[in-house]
Amino acid sequence: MKTYDVVIVGGGIVGSSAAYFLKKQGFTGTIALIERDTSYANGCTARSCGGIRQQFSTPENIRLSKFGLNILRRLKEEFGPEADVGFHEQGYLILASENGRAILEENHAIQVENGADNVLLDAQGLAKQFPWLVTDGLALGCFGKSGEGWLDPYSLMGLFRKAAAARGVDIIQGEVASVKKTGGRASSLTLTDGSEIACGTLVNAGGTGAGALARMAGIELPVGPRKRYVYVLDCPGASEALHKAPLTVDISGIYFRPEGRQFICGLSPEEVDEPREMNWEVDYAWFEERIWETLAARVPAFEAIKVVNAWVGHYDYNALDQNAVIGPHPQVSNFLFANGFSGHGLQQGPGAGNAIAELIIHGGYRTIDLERFGFERIARKVPLFERNVI
Repeated sequence: MKTYDVVIVGGGIVGSSAAYFLKKQGFTGTIALIERDTSYANGCTARSCGGIRQQFSTPENIRLSKFGLNILRRLKEEFGPEADVGFHEQGYLILASENGRAILEENHAIQVENGADNVLLDAQGLAKQFPWLVTDGLALGCFGKSGEGWLDPYSLMGLFRKAAAARGVDIIQGEVASVKKTGGRASSLTLTDGSEIACGTLVNAGGTGAGALARMAGIELPVGPRKRYVYVLDCPGASEALHKAPLTVDISGIYFRPEGRQFICGLSPEEVDEPREMNWEVDYAWFEERIWETLAARVPAFEAIKVVNAWVGHYDYNALDQNAVIGPHPQVSNFLFANGFSGHGLQQGPGAGNAIAELIIHGGYRTIDLERFGFERIARKVPLFERNVI
């Protein structure tokens, strides 16, 4: 049986970041990063829309995303002169009706207090700045002037993973079958191929499989996969102004953004409409019946769109409050959580990985205080709701 000081399960952006920051911060012990799909093609990170924003209602989420933004600002310094993730800093635009005005104003105040560079625009201001937008039914919009946009998620994940490997982290292809506890600690895990790995600390960065991994250790964690459709649209008549649009979130919940010379869009369903089968099949009727008409009413240029491609992404959804679970288990103290990001993992992964490294090396947070994201709220079933989930 091979022994590692730290075993991280899950090699996406969160797990890779944790491994990287452990080494960067001077951890001298051995680290294994276990990933069942080393093509990373179907992981949460690779199939995300690549967004980064500070438009959240929870201060910790804003600070985590600002940590990720700082990495993007210093990308070449962090990873070398060839590092590039195609960051498009075109902002987010979140729209609100009169009924949603108060919440948008409250969120904006929290964001500005925590250093976000965004501004509120009334209907007249929206029409002036975004002439492609129909403002009927809109009271306000919150626009991120800087520090928001989108990037290539696979490239960012790859930078962290390769940098971690270059610093001596062992990347192991395998799937965890069981976790053994000894004396109230996670002592080892067994992979599906029968191999066993002993651990000093076990980090659960398992993405959609985080809940299943926790159950192997006798821990109930309300994190599991949710299925989302992303549609690629061709719109030959789109103006240059529309191609420079921010990622825009309508009052209906429908979002869209430019993607090269095309666009992508989607809509998260209500609980009763959640897809039950966690496969990779796209439901094109969801676009036809729930998205197209509403999207075209908000952006008339989209009356002539054509769906030319689509994909399915799965993300690790925290059913309690849609916020991440980060930190140690109160009883199984060497079992650390870094999961449940509910669609925000790409932008918050670097900050979360850094936080895990600080916990392991220093025994506490140094950069961002994430105590409120700890497992204790899960055990007590006391949610810390994020109001700005897209």
